[in-house]
Amino acid sequence: MANRIHPTAVVGPGVELGSGNVVGPYAVLLGPCTIGDDNWIGPHVVLGTPPEVRRHDHGAAWDGDLVGAGVEVGSGTTLREYTTVHSGSAKTTRIGSDCYVMNKVYLGHDGYVGDGVVIASSVTMGGHVSVGDNANLGMGAIIHQTRVVGPGVMLGMGSVVTRDVPPFAKAFGNPARVQGVNSVGMTRTGLDVADAEDLGRLYASGIDLSVDWPAPAALQPALDWWWARTSAT
Repeated sequence: MANRIHPTAVVGPGVELGSGNVVGPYAVLLGPCTIGDDNWIGPHVVLGTPPEVRRHDHGAAWDGDLVGAGVEVGSGTTLREYTTVHSGSAKTTRIGSDCYVMNKVYLGHDGYVGDGVVIASSVTMGGHVSVGDNANLGMGAIIHQTRVVGPGVMLGMGSVVTRDVPPFAKAFGNPARVQGVNSVGMTRTGLDVADAEDLGRLYASGIDLSVDWPAPAALQPALDWWWARTSAT
């Protein structure tokens, strides 16, 4: 299926588009940038501007002066109007497949957003932030640079994340704190209610989440991802 690109949109050199994408009025896509299939990219969305690193090169990517490690977007993702995603400085900034990103969202350089993530309006994510699969970030939340938000997390609106948030947690506040388990999110991904109850007891026990801790076997893939990400920051 052909891409539908509004005539006012800018698609610069080094941008690779799959098929079936819709690119709205005044959207700006700058290379290096790889975009999959069947994405909806709204008006005034900006992908691939240089990382906000003070001494990083700021080239004219629209003229082929490509700088940075670029941006990658999966397939079936919606990026609503005025969303901005910066090019990576050391590694590609990534948004996965089947994500729904609402208006005025900001994702900083070297960020990672997994698959199936919902990001509400005006969420701000600093550089090197990682967000796991199927997380849900509430309106106006702010995530400090290098922080990790685990798979399946439900983050309350207006929350300020200054510490890593473990998988399937419900977290909210300023600063954000774990307030329970996202049991609805867990069951939607096929996990058992018993797993949610076990995880809730672990979180309520005050266990040190920075070290390996016992958890239901079904949660191990999400925990492995979280530990790998947190140990790398």
